[in-house]
Amino acid sequence: QLQLVESGGGLVQPGGSLRLSCVASGLTPDNYAIAWFRQAPGKEREGVSCISSTGGSTNYADSVKGRFTISRDNAKNTVYLQMNSLKPEDTAVYYCAAGRWVIVELDPYGMDYWGKGTLVTVSS
Repeated sequence: QLQLVESGGGLVQPGGSLRLSCVASGLTPDNYAIAWFRQAPGKEREGVSCISSTGGSTNYADSVKGRFTISRDNAKNTVYLQMNSLKPEDTAVYYCAAGRWVIVELDPYGMDYWGKGTLVTVSS
């Protein structure tokens, strides 16, 4: 089992920034690609960004390109999502997920483990 715990969510004004963290424990986390997904009320879960197991490759949804940056520190078993220039439409519960056989695809069906999520609210 791989346990994933997200943190860093909260209320932020439009144009503001937040940094989400996902701490992994259990199995060897650096064997897994880690992705961030989000789900807004009444909407389907959406892939946001993914980083490969080594951190050498990344992928972003078009809606966040240029605003969000994903990174990982394997020594700390932690993946970060730096979110800048936040918009009200970024409001959602953000989940991190780990996939053993994923490179950087934003495919929820390829993920093996999920965290419980952290709420991000962008509002004035």
